[in-house]
Amino acid sequence: MQVNVSARHGALQPGDQALVEEKALKLRRLYDRVNAIDVTIDLENLDKPHVEFRISVEHSDDLIAHAEATTVIAALDAAIPKAEQQLRKLKEKKTEHRATAHKHIESVDTNDE
Repeated sequence: MQVNVSARHGALQPGDQALVEEKALKLRRLYDRVNAIDVTIDLENLDKPHVEFRISVEHSDDLIAHAEATTVIAALDAAIPKAEQQLRKLKEKKTEHRATAHKHIESVDTNDE
């Protein structure tokens, strides 16, 4: 799996990029079919940095989660639960909602009356 971290309108602090990559890799434990995670941190407004996750999942559209906060780490901590929720919902949709086959549905007998 590939994790790309990029910053717009500025540069990240030295330890922030490693922390972002570490937290983004934890999203993989929720769903095995994650191909890539792109994290974009927009530092145009330094008082409200914007963090966006774009998660590429096999056989599905990209999942996008974003958040703003007073610091980059706070915005990251706000965006990660949103991404986790989307991955959980996608996983449940793909794995748990399988249709029951016709041979397993009980038939209703109309001759009982």
